[in-house]
Amino acid sequence: MIEIGKDIDYAVNKLKDGGIVGIPTETVYGLGCNALNESSVKKIFKLKSRPKNDPIICHTNSVEKIRKYVEFFPKNAEILARKFWPGPLTILFRKNKLIPDITTSKSEYVGFRIPNNKTTLSVLDKLDFPLAAPSANKFEYISPTNPQHIIQNFNGGIDYILDDGNCLIGIESTILGFEKEKTIIFRLGGITIENIEKSIGKCYINDEKVKIPGSFKKHYSPKKKVYVGNIEKLSKKFKNKKIGILCFNKKFKLIDEKYQIVLSKNSSLHEASQNFYSSLYLLDNLEIDLIITSYLPNYHMGRSINDRISKSSENG
Repeated sequence: MIEIGKDIDYAVNKLKDGGIVGIPTETVYGLGCNALNESSVKKIFKLKSRPKNDPIICHTNSVEKIRKYVEFFPKNAEILARKFWPGPLTILFRKNKLIPDITTSKSEYVGFRIPNNKTTLSVLDKLDFPLAAPSANKFEYISPTNPQHIIQNFNGGIDYILDDGNCLIGIESTILGFEKEKTIIFRLGGITIENIEKSIGKCYINDEKVKIPGSFKKHYSPKKKVYVGNIEKLSKKFKNKKIGILCFNKKFKLIDEKYQIVLSKNSSLHEASQNFYSSLYLLDNLEIDLIITSYLPNYHMGRSINDRISKSSENG
C-alpha cells in the first residue's frame, strides 16, 4: 500500500533521494521527481506507461529558479508570470543543457510553471532542483484530483503521496509559448484565453510542431467509453445499454438518478472544472456499460472542459 500523509519534510527527503512523490497542485495531482535526475524521470515514464515522446512539465517556486534552466525569458512571459504565477499556467521556454532531454522528450523547449498550492510550494522551496511532475495517473486515464484517485491508478512504485485534499481547479494548466511576435496556446486549461488576452493581447490556438503534454488525440479517458452529443438522442441510441450520464447543471428523467452526476447545479463553469475528473472516476466505477455527456457553454473555463470532454470521448 502506498503511504499517504502530510509530512512535507519526509516528501522532500524522498525527492532528494531520487524518489517519486505524489504532489498536490491546484490543477491535478502530479507524480513529482527531480527533473534533472534522468533515472528518476525514467521511473516516472515507466510507472505511467507514458510514451517517450510526451514531454513532462517542470515545477518550481520562483522565476529566479526558472531562469537558471532556460535560454531567455520573453517580455510577454514576464507579464504573464507576474499576473498568473503561482497559478495554472505553463510557459514554454527554450531550455538550456541543465534540463535532460528525457524530461522534454528531446524537445528544445521546456514547460515551466509555479503551482498555486501552499503545500507543494513549501516542498519546492526546500529543493535546489525543479520537479518533473506529470499527472499522477496511468497514461491516457483520468487525471487525479485527490489522493484516492492515485491509489486507483497505482499499487506501488510511489514513495509517498502528499495529501492536500481535493484540487481547487481540477483540470490541467494552460500551456502557451511564443513564436516570433505571436502567443500560441498549445493546451487549454486552468487560465482562460480571455484572461490571457486581457494581459498581452491576441492569442492563437495550437501549432502541432511543438511537443507538449496532453496533445495526444485520446487522453483523460475512463475505461468505459464516453459519447458526447445531445443527451436525449444518445440515450435513445443506447437504449439497450446501461448508461451513466455526466450532466452540466441538471439531471434527466431518462434513467435512474443514481447513474447521473451533475457537474454544477449553479451552472458554474469553475465548479464544473473542479468536479469534472472526480465525476468521471465515479461514473467509471459504477455498474454501467458506457457514459454519455454533452459539451458545456464554449467560453472561459467551458472551452477547457470541452477540450477534455472531446479527448476522453469516442466521437469528440
